[in-house]
Order: sequence, then C-alpha cells, then structure tokens
Amino acid sequence: MSEQRYIYTVSELTRHIRVILEDSFSLIWVEGEISNLKRQSSGHVYFTLKDENSSLNVVVFRNHHESLKFNLEDGQKIICGGKITVYEKQGLYQLRAERIEPIGLGALQLALQQLKERLSKEGLFDPVHKRPLPFMPRHIGVVTSPTGAAIKDILKVIKRRFYNIELTINPVRVQGEGSAEDIARAIEEFNKLSDVDVLIVGRGGGSLEDLWSFNEEIVARAIYNSRIPVISAVGHEVDWTIADLVADVRAPTPSAAAEIVVKEKEKLQESISLSKNRLYQAIRYRISSWRARVEHLAESYFMRKPGDLVLEYKQRIDELLHRLVSETGHLKQIAGERLRSTVNKLEALSPLAILGRGYSLAFRLPEKVLIRDASVLKKDDMVETRLKRGKFISRVEEINGV
Repeated sequence: MSEQRYIYTVSELTRHIRVILEDSFSLIWVEGEISNLKRQSSGHVYFTLKDENSSLNVVVFRNHHESLKFNLEDGQKIICGGKITVYEKQGLYQLRAERIEPIGLGALQLALQQLKERLSKEGLFDPVHKRPLPFMPRHIGVVTSPTGAAIKDILKVIKRRFYNIELTINPVRVQGEGSAEDIARAIEEFNKLSDVDVLIVGRGGGSLEDLWSFNEEIVARAIYNSRIPVISAVGHEVDWTIADLVADVRAPTPSAAAEIVVKEKEKLQESISLSKNRLYQAIRYRISSWRARVEHLAESYFMRKPGDLVLEYKQRIDELLHRLVSETGHLKQIAGERLRSTVNKLEALSPLAILGRGYSLAFRLPEKVLIRDASVLKKDDMVETRLKRGKFISRVEEINGV
C-alpha cells in the first residue's frame, strides 16, 4: 500500500502559514529598539524592531506614519501596536504597525523636543532675527479664536489703555485638526496688508495637547517669515511653545501681550506733559541767559562809546600796516643779498672771468670750434682768438707739439 502525500506549492504553504498567523495574532503590542530605519518615496517606513536576542521586521504604511506626532529614529525604544502579517513574496512574517508610542517621553513631548532641536539648528530662535516692537502701533492684528477668552482679555486691556487704536481680528481655530494651518494662513494674510504694525498670535491656557497647534512647524515658520513683528501670547506661565521661541516677543498671557504692545494713554499724556514742561523750562533758561549776555554787552564801555571802539580798530589797522611794511622791507633786503651772492657765484664760474686773468679762447674757423689740441689744425687754417676785451683773427703758419 503506497503512502498518500499532499504536496504544497511554496505559495500554498506560505498562504496557509499567513492565515494561521494572522488569525492567531489579530492585534498585538511589541516592545523593542528601532534599527535599519528606511523611509521610502511612497511615504511607507520600514525598520527592524529588536531586543537582545531577536528581531522583527516592521512596516508602517503612509497613512499611519503621517499620524505620528514624533519622528522615528534609529536607536529609539518604542512600543508598536499592530497586526502580524506574512509577506508572501519572500515568505517573511512582519508586524504591520498602526500605532507607535515612545518609551520614556510621551509622543508629544518627544515630538516637541525633536522639533526644537531641528529649528534651533536652523537658527529660527536666534536673537539676531528678533525685530523691535513699534512704540505706538496704530493698527494691531490679532490671530486667535473669535469666541475664546483670549480675545476678550485683549479687547478689555486695549479699551482701558488706549481705546482708539485700530484692531483687526483674523479668526482661527486654536486647537484640533487643521488649526495649525489656520494660524499660519492668518499670519500670512496679515503680511499681505501694508498698514498692520504688530501681530498678537495666541490663545488661552490649556494642556500640552490643547496648545499643540502652537508647537507645529508650519506655525513656527509663518512667524519666522513674517515681516510684521509678532508677539506670542499663549496662555501658559511655565512651559514655552515653539511659537514663543520663534516670536519677536513672548507674553505669558494674551492680556500681557496687549499691555506690552499698547502703552497706557494716561501715562503717555503724563510723559508728554512732563517733557513739555522741561522744554519750556529749557527755553526760558536759554532766553534768560541770552538776555543777561545782551544786558552785559549793553553796559560795557565800548557799547556806551562805540566811536572809541572804531578809533581803536583804526589804530590797530595802522599798527598792522606798519608791521607789514617793515616785514616786507626786511624780506626784500634778505632776497637782494641772496641774489647778489648767487650772481657772484655765477660770475666766478663764468669762462669770461678766466679771460680776465690773461687767458684766451681760440676757435677754428669757419666752424668756430673751440681748439683744445693743436692736432686739429693744419697750415693756413684761420683761427679766431677771443680775449677779455675784443678778439683777433690769425692764419696758422706753423704747428708744433703735435
């Protein structure tokens, strides 16, 4: 009797194992450390979850990966929730993760820490980028919920301190899905206006989850790129949001933001009045000082006898003229002596002075070339001889010493 066997194909066996595994492990949680993390252009993420002895392949599809609040990194310790599946093409089992939680810090806290580190490296928190607030803004833009406590506090403070400032509210959602995009869009819309002097961006207090919109990267970059100075006014005293770090000024509450940007009208009026009084006093002092100087001049001798002052100036002019003539004559004498000395030196160096001592100059005619050597002459050459007084012409009869 022959043995009866059922022979599986590889695909049939793999599919059978897949059914058994997926039915046995419908939803499980696995703890481990991330390694070999790979992000694909499709948006899917693949990594190995390992402990000291074993490893497990994990896939996170795009829709679940985009819902994560923090970034996955090699070396992170996490808890993955999902389903065991079999990748039939390679016969490998894997965990298809649908939820991931970090071990230690919560997901939101880890995401906040990661974003802070990244934006800080880019320089978004650098004080060099902080812009000064206007001293007296005429038009304030507010980005917040139109129904929250924040706008009521801002309006109350501004009305009390300086009621006639123009205020424009761009209403947004301040928490929940899409709220960060609303806030960023409102900031960008204000920057398209030409007359807004300063922006207040914020909301009332709440938990980390409630305030999360102000920790989103899109809001941070909208604040950083704003040409209008921004005050972050998120209602919390202790913890700082990303918006607080990027903004030009951080206010602990919306009310404090309004107090920072709007000066009290009464204090301004008091300051103006004080400055006006100081100006009047300075003017009165200056006028009094000038009056005293004029009175002193009026009582002086020369003001009482101005004719004497004119005579004194005439005498002074005569004195200066005399000094000018004297100095000019002295300079003329010195220049004449220098000229005579130079003339004497030139005369001493002149060839004519040598003739005065009995010497003569002989020139061969007709070229009138000075004769320095008898060898240049020949018999019957005509020679002109110049003496101190006069000259004579002779004919060469004999040449010696050549």
